Amino acid sequence: MPNFLRLTPRQILIVLHDVVATAVAIVLTFVMRFPDEQFYQRLPALKFLPLFLLYAAGVYFIFGLHRNKWRFTSLPDLYNIFRAATVLSLSLLVLDYILLAPNVLGAFFFGKITILLYWFLQMFFLSGSRVAYRYFRYARTLQRAKVADATPTLVIGNAADAEVLLRAIESGAVRKIWPVGILSPSVADRAQSVRGISVLGDLEDVERVTADLAGRGTHVMRLILTPSAMSSEAHPESILVRARRLGLSVNRLPSLDTGGPIQLAPVAVEDLLLRPSVRIDYERIESFVSGKAIIVTGGGGSIGSEICHRLVAFGAARLLVVENSEPALHAVMETLAAKGSKAAISGHIADVRDRARIQDLFTAFKPDMVFHAAALKHVPILERDWAEAVKTNVFGSVNVADAAASAGAAAMVMISTDKAIEPVSMLGATKRLAEMYCQALDSNAAHQGAAKPGLRLISVRFGNVLASNGSVVPKFKAQIEAGGPVTVTHPDMVRYFMTIREACDLVITAASHALGPRRDDVSVYVLNMGQPVKIVDLAERIIRLSGLEPGRDIEVVFTGVRPGERLHEILFAREEESAEIGIPGIVAAKPVQPSLEAVRTWLAMLEQGLAHNERAAIDKVLREAIPEFRGAAA
Repeated sequence: MPNFLRLTPRQILIVLHDVVATAVAIVLTFVMRFPDEQFYQRLPALKFLPLFLLYAAGVYFIFGLHRNKWRFTSLPDLYNIFRAATVLSLSLLVLDYILLAPNVLGAFFFGKITILLYWFLQMFFLSGSRVAYRYFRYARTLQRAKVADATPTLVIGNAADAEVLLRAIESGAVRKIWPVGILSPSVADRAQSVRGISVLGDLEDVERVTADLAGRGTHVMRLILTPSAMSSEAHPESILVRARRLGLSVNRLPSLDTGGPIQLAPVAVEDLLLRPSVRIDYERIESFVSGKAIIVTGGGGSIGSEICHRLVAFGAARLLVVENSEPALHAVMETLAAKGSKAAISGHIADVRDRARIQDLFTAFKPDMVFHAAALKHVPILERDWAEAVKTNVFGSVNVADAAASAGAAAMVMISTDKAIEPVSMLGATKRLAEMYCQALDSNAAHQGAAKPGLRLISVRFGNVLASNGSVVPKFKAQIEAGGPVTVTHPDMVRYFMTIREACDLVITAASHALGPRRDDVSVYVLNMGQPVKIVDLAERIIRLSGLEPGRDIEVVFTGVRPGERLHEILFAREEESAEIGIPGIVAAKPVQPSLEAVRTWLAMLEQGLAHNERAAIDKVLREAIPEFRGAAA
């Protein structure tokens, strides 16, 4: 069926409007350009008007004037109108030169001035109605915002970012916001206006502008921070402190490169603590994940649940969430269901230590990929309960890797940690041994065709994740809310940090590389964590972001380094090679790779040590397997 027969009723009305506007432009041009006698001389020529209108309708269809929604009329739409009106005017000009021929008319019928006048009138009728309709909708939106329960709001950020938010408000994507002014860090924006909203000052003028507006009867109740106001150069913490002192609520506009609809979100402390995030190739992730059947172990934890949400967002066809905590499983299933995804999502209670249970679940589900996020991770606890660390982090990972291989998965991705590098803790050592098993099994699959041809087993290392369960940020916030003190283990303690979203997106990206044509047999990936952060500086900044002063309102107390901790984390061991893989934020590591037979021998020795509950035997095996391990037996 031709495209012009598939027009919607709205598009048909637009076509009719444009055709009528063209007829009016032609007739009005003749009336304005020619006196009475000349007009009547040319009146018979108007019998060709229907043919010209059909021609004009075709031109409009080619340029897609019927497809644009008038409510969102923009410069590209006006440019299309410009092109269409120009084509019609040039067509009249060509026709005029044809009529100039002696055997036709022998003289110009329209004339260049007439055609130019027609062009202006055509532009006016086509674009004027669209602009007028857009302004009508814009004015009605603002009026509704003023009379309804919309909140008077100051927009913080440069003009380009502010316009994104203002467009979202105009379109109805963001509701209950009444923008009353903009505060911009750019000098070039001062005394200007963006979509009718004035730039009233810079980022330091929150108090002054709020007071001025209150004196005129507009009581600002909210600030919205755009991405440019969240950069470290803009000192967003000072804006947040001012807002809290004025009693203003604060929201942020997320960066547009994160994908998805524009949604305002509360400003969390962790949003202000990091370097700019790595730019993620979301198209790569979507093409990799779309249509896949995927299992996530530990799917109710901080990392696991976020991986689940990202997989669903990027189009996974089937998702199985494996979790040993009933409340955590229920919570993640509820939030996934609320997204209204088309993915078939199921969840099962299971412990990765239960080899038979994991095997049965994987065999029944038949995954394309497995993300293994189940782990025990708290360093001091695992130093005390070392056997549990071995059971979950080592043998649980072995069970998941073996189940993924026997179920025919194309890849298993194990979430590792930077503490696995030259480990000094039971967490680091058990994670490193799990990495070694995956390395060995991956190499064995590549060289012997074990399980399914092309099977990949990789590990992805990264450091601390902000706002994850047990991380320092929620701990510090809770201590501040309780009145302090904020406890830091050592003044020189340094850690790497990244957001949960960034970590999970890079984990999925690493998996796409592992299954790609240029994988280079990499089995251990390291995420770029940026610059390390001093924990005491982090604590003091969180205190200030809460509107308090360290040492005066909230004390910072040093409690001493805990068992299994070290002052400075590292990203690569001394003997490890590293290599760029062409993906921002991810680096390949090439640690020592033992044979599968050697790893299985160590696993058998670990089982014996667990059976006799001998920490010394466990440490001996770990030291043999990982010579750089410096943990001490309890």
